Amino acid sequence: ASEAFADRTYRRDGTLTPRDQPGALLESAADAAAQVVRLVREGKVLSQEGEDLSMRADTICIHGDGAHAVEFARDIRALLNRGGIAVTALGH
Repeated sequence: ASEAFADRTYRRDGTLTPRDQPGALLESAADAAAQVVRLVREGKVLSQEGEDLSMRADTICIHGDGAHAVEFARDIRALLNRGGIAVTALGH
């Protein structure tokens, strides 16, 4: 399964922005939710350099060690539900 990250940013080469660099983590639940919705709807994320990256994701990861992980998960799920995007277990 291909995995993407709700709360991380990507570089133009498709790799995650290293955590020791500014902007590596999305601090806002709204920003994380918007990234996930765009990824699901368009198959794209915006890189740190401002370029669209095509990505496929079967699963979405939210880092549990983030200060707002529960809020992020709740907001992302609500936004997906409002957009008519079903959240299911992988393989269902």
